[in-house]
Amino acid sequence: MDLYLPIANLSVNALVIVALGAGVGLLSGMFGVGGGFLTTPLLIVYGIPPTVAAASAASQVTGASVSGVFAYFRRDGVDVKMGGVLVAGGIIGSFLGAWLFRLLQALGQIDTTIAVTYVLLLGSIGGLMLKESIEAIRVTRGAIPAPPRRRRHHPLVASLPFRMRFYRSGLYISPLAPLLLGVATGVLTILLGIGGGFVLVPAMIYLLGMATQVVVGTSLFQILFVTAAATMVHATTTKAVDIVLAGLLLLGSVAGAQIGARFAAKARPEYLRLALAIMVLLVAIRIGLGLGWRPDEIYTVELS
Repeated sequence: MDLYLPIANLSVNALVIVALGAGVGLLSGMFGVGGGFLTTPLLIVYGIPPTVAAASAASQVTGASVSGVFAYFRRDGVDVKMGGVLVAGGIIGSFLGAWLFRLLQALGQIDTTIAVTYVLLLGSIGGLMLKESIEAIRVTRGAIPAPPRRRRHHPLVASLPFRMRFYRSGLYISPLAPLLLGVATGVLTILLGIGGGFVLVPAMIYLLGMATQVVVGTSLFQILFVTAAATMVHATTTKAVDIVLAGLLLLGSVAGAQIGARFAAKARPEYLRLALAIMVLLVAIRIGLGLGWRPDEIYTVELS
């Protein structure tokens, strides 16, 4: 069943887009990553222009996050105070990202920037996650001793002033740390159409030192509001949001997020991280190959 996308200016198979949304929603509920880090590159591989893919994916991530957040609220897995600080930073970052997006569009470099940034981010984060998850699995199997206990949060975070208590996360740190982290994810949301969760979740664990039982829910809480703001910014500035494409993605993602949240409660976290790391690296490799491969014919003319 083909549908025409007015902003992307092409026809797509609606069932394929809905299935893609369902898969991304599943990841959102399982990992708290929003799923946009896969939505945008997969849409690009499918043939959607990168600017439209990034802008439309942000609106789809909003819908997937709504479903996931409710699931985690029911199990008391959201630190609303920490999430509020992250949201404030994310909204600031959204406006900074929109300015940068328009600048790159004017220079004609936005598509290349999106692809290169994806390769660098996904490759580095996926590699770190793969190393950490393999070590965790080997520790659980008794192959290697457990590593020495780390500090709850990074020394730079500990040195920041104006500390406050985040009781649900078990932290006493400066709100400047999550605020700056929120700004960074807001910029990424605008530029890449991602929720920022695949950056946010590791940062919340390893930089802020948050309690693991509230990391995923709080990440989805932040993603919900920041992607909603990013969608509004894109719709009013870049004009790249394709509502038909976003609607098809949402059909699958809302149901997928609920299933993912239930699955995450039963699966072992180290194996979930391993699966996510492998997926991240595969997507990075595919985008990198797309940047480096030269087609046999740069321009083709098809007669019908």
